[in-house]
Amino acid sequence: MSAFAAPVATGTFEDAVDAHARGDYAKALRLIRPLANDGNATAQFNLGVMYLTGRGVQQDYSAAALWLRKLQSKATPAPNPISGTLYRDGQGVAQDDTEAVMWFRKAADQGDAVAEFYSGTQYANGKGVPQGL
Repeated sequence: MSAFAAPVATGTFEDAVDAHARGDYAKALRLIRPLANDGNATAQFNLGVMYLTGRGVQQDYSAAALWLRKLQSKATPAPNPISGTLYRDGQGVAQDDTEAVMWFRKAADQGDAVAEFYSGTQYANGKGVPQGL
């Protein structure tokens, strides 16, 4: 979760990724925030991860959830298990196992192994779904 998603174009986003990789989180934040505000899905994801991990900003699960929710209506980046874990654990959002399973399944359907594991765990424990055998 600490690494930024791969850049989609050269320029400011690539500079933000480089700054983040060097540990210059203040610069990464300064570069990524305007892109996220302009609706760049990859930048929104990465800003959400920054809030989730507390790199470059004070850790804030509510802000992480806000930025990650902006992605829910977008096709990219691919669904990931992070949104599901926020709902599963009630971090920054109301705890909701049904919502968690929905996000885990979306990511699992895209081949995300972590999401497949989390989804299976939810099913095995009957959290947000009928308990499986």
